[in-house]
Amino acid sequence: MYREVLRIARLFLGLFLYGAGVVLTIHANLGYSPWDVFHAGLGRHTGLSIGAANIVLSVAIVVAFLVMKEHVGFGTLCNMIAVGGVIDLLTRWGRIPVMEGFMSGVVMMFGGLFVIAAGSFFYIGAGYGSGPRDSLMVIMAKRTGKPVGFCRCCVEGTVLFLGWLLGGYAGIGTVLAALGVGLAVQTVFTLLRFDVGKVHQEPLRETWARFIAGCTITRENKRPKT
Repeated sequence: MYREVLRIARLFLGLFLYGAGVVLTIHANLGYSPWDVFHAGLGRHTGLSIGAANIVLSVAIVVAFLVMKEHVGFGTLCNMIAVGGVIDLLTRWGRIPVMEGFMSGVVMMFGGLFVIAAGSFFYIGAGYGSGPRDSLMVIMAKRTGKPVGFCRCCVEGTVLFLGWLLGGYAGIGTVLAALGVGLAVQTVFTLLRFDVGKVHQEPLRETWARFIAGCTITRENKRPKT
């Protein structure tokens, strides 16, 4: 049980850092990352905040997974709500400044990307399943037979174009985010000696079955011996 609590704590620490990193990239004021261009464009036409648009889109992706009978993890469901919630919470908190200069914006942009990378290390390492957008690229690769990198470019290029059409803020920071996030993730994972391929990502069914088995064992241990 103690190990499970640590895993859950790691998951939510990772999701918080991921959301915080997104806010930093937004407040760099150089242009949003591809997904956030779409979130901002969607919010512009619906009145939703970027965090709320993030949640709505995540829910839509997860529903699509369920329709396609793809595995969804506990971490996928938590990611669906928590990241958007953290984005809105920190934005409303108002303590993270919006950069006015180009160089300060670049520094905050890369700082945000490295915070996102650290968040990815924690929540992926928890082993409760990938986030909706990461899973979308993996599923696309599995169904089309194309490399994951190619699928990622296709997905992010599509959402960037749609977000730009909807009026989302794209700029030099969008390019920096698209190119820099891979570098940040690779650097953090290498420094922490983290091999993502060795982490088993539990589907929700497996997590639930393990939880029920643990509860049954606990009840048996507490039952008085005769």
